[in-house]
Amino acid sequence: MEIKVIHQILEWNEDHSNEIKKHLTDKGVTMINVMGSPGAGKTSLITALIARLRAEYKIGVIEGDIAGKIDAETIASLGIPVVQLNTDGACHIEAMSIEHILPDFDLDALDLIFVENIGNLVCPAEFNIGESARLAILSIPEGDDKVAKYPLMFSTTDALALNKYDMLPYFDFDPVRVESDARDANPNVAIYPVSARTGEGLDALVDWVKAQMNQD
Repeated sequence: MEIKVIHQILEWNEDHSNEIKKHLTDKGVTMINVMGSPGAGKTSLITALIARLRAEYKIGVIEGDIAGKIDAETIASLGIPVVQLNTDGACHIEAMSIEHILPDFDLDALDLIFVENIGNLVCPAEFNIGESARLAILSIPEGDDKVAKYPLMFSTTDALALNKYDMLPYFDFDPVRVESDARDANPNVAIYPVSARTGEGLDALVDWVKAQMNQD
């Protein structure tokens, strides 16, 4: 049956994911899987977090894109070790790709890795990549119906950043609805209204990142 084939693929991915997680734990490295739509502000939020964390922690980044290296160049300009992963059409990152990339980093010299996953709200939620935690990003301009439309993404995430919160006055976006939908999907999700541009709410999100590092 077709379902059996899909199950085997997911099972195979999970094996690699578990191996990666153990390896990173042994090295004392926390990896956070950052997911969201194109334009949600994933790269901008990652760079804002780096600015607040880099004095205390050594950070690396894996940039996932279907093509190009624009975001990786942005990270590299900060002096942060970065590897670009181009999936050439695939809508998500798989654990084996992460496994192949990790040797490009000196893990003994890192505390934290951000993985910017491929921009969409569907496929990335289905594949664990050995991450310590998941951070989903939903931006205000995207609309307040996205959690209800794409529940898997928000049911599997550990934290939800409502990015571009400084734009709330200009859009018909109901944060109460989003929080209610998110907690219906995942009662334990941590929700952070933030703005990568203004810095609003970032201190609380930084505290969440640090908490994930303390768990490893």
